[in-house]
Amino acid sequence: MPFCTADLLDANEARLADGSLRVATPLFRNFGGRNKFMGRITTLSTFEDNSRVREILAESGAGRVLVIDGKASLRRALLGDQLADLARCNAWEGVVINGCIRDSAVIARVDLGVRALATHPRKTEKNGLGERDLPLNFADVEFIPGEWLYADEDGILVSAAALT
Repeated sequence: MPFCTADLLDANEARLADGSLRVATPLFRNFGGRNKFMGRITTLSTFEDNSRVREILAESGAGRVLVIDGKASLRRALLGDQLADLARCNAWEGVVINGCIRDSAVIARVDLGVRALATHPRKTEKNGLGERDLPLNFADVEFIPGEWLYADEDGILVSAAALT
């Protein structure tokens, strides 16, 4: 479905009051080869360990967006070119990371939506840490598994129901 977050917000502005539509604070940079993406939210909370990121992106991601709360760490990258390509191969729509990526020049050519705070060349630890499918709070938004995320050049929206 072609969409524009500004138009979706205008058409659904009344839903802001009850919290069923939320707008993320504009903290994220666009790194992926896909500028617009949308899908149902899958979440992961982790800190400087991307073992579970790999595990999740190895699943079928058709119609889904992975939202990762990396606790805003700017010390290690939670996504690199190999994981971005794994996500693409498994049909993920996109990844939103409250943290860093690496291999940004390669990720820019991958057909995947990627939003993150920054880049960092250092890889993560691999200790199998992280909690999956929990509500996450960052960027002044609650990201709830199963809800909808819409991202484009203007920002990120989170909605309890699909938007039209």
